Amino acid sequence: MRGLSGPRDCPMDLTLDHITHRYSGMPVLQDIDLQIPAGEILCIVGPSGCGKSTLLRLIGGLERPDEGAVRMAGAAPEGCLNPLTYVFQDFALLPWRTVEGNISLVLEDHGLGGRKGEEIIADVLARTRLSGFRKALPRQLSGGMKQRVAIARALAVNPAVMLLDEPLSALDAQTRELLMDDLVGLWTRQPFTGVYVTHNLAEAVRLGHRIAVLSRRPGRLREVIEVPRALEDRRAGDPELEALQERLWGLMRDEAMAADQELVDV
Repeated sequence: MRGLSGPRDCPMDLTLDHITHRYSGMPVLQDIDLQIPAGEILCIVGPSGCGKSTLLRLIGGLERPDEGAVRMAGAAPEGCLNPLTYVFQDFALLPWRTVEGNISLVLEDHGLGGRKGEEIIADVLARTRLSGFRKALPRQLSGGMKQRVAIARALAVNPAVMLLDEPLSALDAQTRELLMDDLVGLWTRQPFTGVYVTHNLAEAVRLGHRIAVLSRRPGRLREVIEVPRALEDRRAGDPELEALQERLWGLMRDEAMAADQELVDV
């Protein structure tokens, strides 16, 4: 079985090489140049409408940049079915499928069933603390458990890179804290390269090895900030992390206010 029995192969590096993108001629992202080393989680923050989710779609290949390129380097992990996989805000679960059925969906696309499929499903259910809920339907689950299913489904393809688009924003504060602990635990056991888009600065300083701050639209890279302490050593209320949160908000405050007024005026 993959996962708990031994160390994982190294994940892949990502390079964003001077990415520029436009919608209907309007610039959305401007000259984004970033290196994301293998095994690092990069959090992306910035004012509303600055192109964070667009950047994630470009990284994932759902859209192509007008200028520049996204490059991956390194070997995918053994057993990797999808080099890139997404975790979305809205869980994206099929309501008529059980927990194990929602996870098996991504394996069916690759013709994986039977004993091998069962081993993978059992592994990711154990890693996300869902082993006792494999026969439950989504309507029977809390928001936090639904997101765990979405994370388990992403892990089932053994990705080299995980792309997370506001995955905790629909959850209450206590559930967010629990899910942040879960994500840290998953990364600690099997490091993955991650790009994590969020509006929540507390999430960014809890989960990011580095934080990329984008400007108001068109999104430009204002600053990349390294977060102190190992992921597993960070705690809510840590004065150093709270100070970093304040620094991030200071970078964003004026542009966030201007972006908010732009949205109201549309």
